[in-house]
Amino acid sequence: MSASAGLTAPLRLPDFRNLFLGRTFDEFANALAPVALAFAVLDLTGSPAALGLVVGARSLANVAFLLLAGVLADRFPRAVILQGTGVAAALTQATIATSVLYGFASVPLLVALSVGNGAVSAISLPAAAALTPQTVPSSLLTQANALVRAAANAGRIGGAALGGVLVAAAGPGWTLGANAALFALSAVAYRGVHAPSAGEDTRRSPLRELAEGWREFTARRWVWLVVLQFMVVNAVVSGGLVVLGPTIADDGIGRGGWGFVLAAQTAGAFAGGFLAARWRPRYALRIGVAVTLVEAVPLVFLAHLPELVPLMAVMFLAGIAIEQFTIAWDVSLQENIPPDRLARVYSYDMLGSFIALPIGEMAAGPLAEQFGRSATLVGGAAVLAVVTLLTLTSRQIRTLQRLPGS
Repeated sequence: MSASAGLTAPLRLPDFRNLFLGRTFDEFANALAPVALAFAVLDLTGSPAALGLVVGARSLANVAFLLLAGVLADRFPRAVILQGTGVAAALTQATIATSVLYGFASVPLLVALSVGNGAVSAISLPAAAALTPQTVPSSLLTQANALVRAAANAGRIGGAALGGVLVAAAGPGWTLGANAALFALSAVAYRGVHAPSAGEDTRRSPLRELAEGWREFTARRWVWLVVLQFMVVNAVVSGGLVVLGPTIADDGIGRGGWGFVLAAQTAGAFAGGFLAARWRPRYALRIGVAVTLVEAVPLVFLAHLPELVPLMAVMFLAGIAIEQFTIAWDVSLQENIPPDRLARVYSYDMLGSFIALPIGEMAAGPLAEQFGRSATLVGGAAVLAVVTLLTLTSRQIRTLQRLPGS
């Protein structure tokens, strides 16, 4: 079988093909949302601190519901969960769009709706991550993960670019309306996935199931060390790109330009996904953790050279790099965690990775006001680099190998 045929083989399976479509629509919608919401809040308040409050509230809700989400995804059919969350996300985003278009948006209202959207997103995340192995045989796991990531990144490329263009041309409200429609399409696609539940006994105590998931999560040092790394990395990157990035763009390259900067990162991730599908190093996790260092580079450029072409170039490289980590991480978990506990381990992974996001997002504005935007961004880049280098001192991370034939 050729490399090309091998890469596309999972698409011949109807369940995976529908999952692929659903993830594409989901990510397209999610790429539109932050661009539109950021500029809606800035139009309403002109305050980076208010923007940090709104996006931070969404992240807090995301964190609060993740553990419950893992239990649900190990108990019930994951595709059904994704159908429900797609409908709920469409409703919350449509309400935000209506409030912006009809002029009754306010920071408290946007915070409340962002909390609802964050809760819905949390419930979908472990189900989506753990569903892929249920739709393909183990021999196609690497290709399936690469294709799911490619679908997600293709959605993000189009979503971020179109988000910037729509916000500049029609305003945040219409962009959020398009966002709601795309979430509804994702729910339709997930109806075509017929994977069963993972086999958990629904009569068991949720607390017992959480404890069982915690034992799986803590039993492998490489798992929780990488999660600790990304607790810091995600907080730093989100504070820099989600909160400070739009404010710097408003002073320079403009809102449409910022959409293309975000799209460049996703284009890099799209290219990186195809690279990861063909290049399968034995020590993939070690390489994935190491290349996370590249994520510090856009923060430095945003601080000292916030021009369109340089930012697009470094964001493209960062996208390639982070995709090597993401696919290595997903395959490492899917090869080493029992399937009936995988969603709960993913929920602890996501909880740890996301728990500091509100801190990074809410702190970025005040830190920039106190120390300046450039100093805040460069300081964040330095913290990211130090944490990544410390993570690489773990022997388990450096020596974890892929399973033969995968």
